[in-house]
Amino acid sequence: MLEMRPDCERCGTDLPANAHGAFICSFECTFCADCADAVDDVCPNCGGELVDRPTRTGKALERNPASTERKFKG
Repeated sequence: MLEMRPDCERCGTDLPANAHGAFICSFECTFCADCADAVDDVCPNCGGELVDRPTRTGKALERNPASTERKFKG
């Protein structure tokens, strides 16, 4: 199951699990749409492809909450 990280690692923008606009690589590095565009959809951490992260809503989000550990270091 995806960790569903709560923020963009590059700029700190909030990325709720139930909203569109998050992009991830195969290691779950997580970025907002603007930052993914800025790095041409290539993860600056591992070089992997950034793709749309699926959303998690309703009962699925209640049973499996998103991570609260923020990754932005700025």
